[in-house]
Amino acid sequence: MKIDGKAWRTIWLEPDGCSIGVIDQTLLPHRFTTRTLRSCEEAADAIRTMVVRGAPLIGVTGAYGLMLALQADPSDASLASAFEQLNATRPTAVNLRWALERVRTVVAPLPPGERVAAARAEAAAIADEDVAMCEAIGEHGLAIFQRLAASRPPERQGEPFNVLTHCNAGWLATVDWGTALAPIYKAHRSGLNIHVWVDETRPRNQGASLTAYELGREGVPHTVIVDNAGGHLMQHGQVDAVIVGTDRTTRRGDVCNKIGTYLKALAAHDNAVPFYVALPASTIDWQIDDGIAEIPIEARSASEVTHIQGRSPEGTITSVQLTPDGSPGFNPAFDVTPARLVTALITERGAVEASEAGLRGLYGHA
Repeated sequence: MKIDGKAWRTIWLEPDGCSIGVIDQTLLPHRFTTRTLRSCEEAADAIRTMVVRGAPLIGVTGAYGLMLALQADPSDASLASAFEQLNATRPTAVNLRWALERVRTVVAPLPPGERVAAARAEAAAIADEDVAMCEAIGEHGLAIFQRLAASRPPERQGEPFNVLTHCNAGWLATVDWGTALAPIYKAHRSGLNIHVWVDETRPRNQGASLTAYELGREGVPHTVIVDNAGGHLMQHGQVDAVIVGTDRTTRRGDVCNKIGTYLKALAAHDNAVPFYVALPASTIDWQIDDGIAEIPIEARSASEVTHIQGRSPEGTITSVQLTPDGSPGFNPAFDVTPARLVTALITERGAVEASEAGLRGLYGHA
C-alpha cells in the first residue's frame, strides 16, 4: 500500500540484513513512525505491546524474531528459548505458532553456522507468501462484492455498495493488502462504487485509528461509527455486506476475531445481511473443533477499557481516564462467532461455507 505516494510493507529486512523494520502502529493515525528491531527481545516486545498486530503480521514478526535470536546465539538452547518467548506474547492468534514452527522445522536440522541464513530466507518467504495470499483473498472477495452489487434491485443500482467491517484486518494487520480489506481495495480500484462503515472497535479503537487511516490513504469512501450502530444500520437497509478478519479459525469454521465481532454476526443474521470472514490458510487451526470451548481468549490490561488514547489540541498523543477512580475493568480481546452465523469463508483458494467439509474441500486433510 502507499503512504504519501511511497509504497510500504508493514515489515521488512533492513539494508544491513541483520535487523527488521516495522511500522509503529501504537502511534497511528496521528504519527507515522518506524522502528528497528535488533533482537528477539525487541521483536517479542513489539508483538506484546501491539507495535505490530494482526494475526498474519504477528506470525511474520515472530519468524524474523527467531532469526534475530539465532544471530545472537545459533545454539539449540537459544532456538528453544526464543521459540517459547515469542510464542507466549499473544496466545490467541494461531499464525504466530504456525510461523515459529515453520522456521524451527527448517533450521533445527542444520549446523549452527547455517541457521541464521536459513531463518532469514524462511521468514522472507512467509512474508512474500502472505502478500500473495492476501491479494488472492482480495480477488475472490471482489467477485462476491460485484455479484452482490449487481443483484440489487434496479432502483438501488446507482447507490454505493455499503460494507461494514470491524477492527482492522487490512494492510496494517498483514504484510500487504490485508484480509478483510483486500476485497475492498480491489473493489475500489476496479471502479465499484463502494462505501465502508468502520466500527470504532473499542477498547483499542483499531477501526477508528487504523482502518480509517488505511482507507483514507487509499481514497476509499468511509464513515467511522460507534460499535453499537451497526445493528441499526442493518435494520434500515444501509449495510449490503459485513466482512471481518479472524485470528484463529477452527476446522469446523468457527472464527475468533476482535471482541464485538459476534454481536455483528448476530445482527447480520437477524437482518439477512451476508457475513463474510476473510482469512489465509495460516489462520486455520486444524487441531481445534469447538471455538467457544477450545480457543484461548487473551485478556488484556483493564487500562485499555478505563483509558483512551488520542491527540490533544496541542498535537501531543496522550491517554485520558474515562472511568471513576476505583472502578475495575475487564478486557477480553476476542470473541468467537459460531460457523452457523458465517455466510462464507473467503480464503486465498476461494470462498467456501464455514464448515469442516468446506475447508477440507479446499485444503484436503491438512
